[in-house]
Amino acid sequence: MDTPAIATRRSIWSGVLIGVGVAAFVDETVFHQLLHWHHFYDKSTADVGLVSDGFFHAGGWLAIVVGLFLFADLQRRRAASGNRLWGGGFLGWGAFQLYDGLIQHKVFGLHQIRYHVDVLPYDVVWNVAGGAGVLIGLLLLRRAAQRSSTQPVA
Repeated sequence: MDTPAIATRRSIWSGVLIGVGVAAFVDETVFHQLLHWHHFYDKSTADVGLVSDGFFHAGGWLAIVVGLFLFADLQRRRAASGNRLWGGGFLGWGAFQLYDGLIQHKVFGLHQIRYHVDVLPYDVVWNVAGGAGVLIGLLLLRRAAQRSSTQPVA
């Protein structure tokens, strides 16, 4: 039998993985495929960029699948925490946005959100949205922790 602490961590991690995967899916689908603004790796040929997008897309789906397997196991055990799952989801999505916007775009220079335009407005919106996701996730996780600490033990 799992302890409540293990179920709590699994609920959070399930949400984080699903959140990261959804963020990657939306990024790759909207900005890479539909708008053609960039590839995951833009420092080479278009073919290399397309292959890098494939690996990126596969990684996003892998995160979703692993997160859903964790969630299914929690459901089977009747141990899933919706608030922790949602909190982890927002945290994962926001952390992905911030990592992508700050580390991949600025530190590593793998790609920019968009080329041949002033990127500052795009960077601000991208990173503020990511920061908002992290804050929402942390608030949801904090609320879930407060609720569980005030509930009587059976």
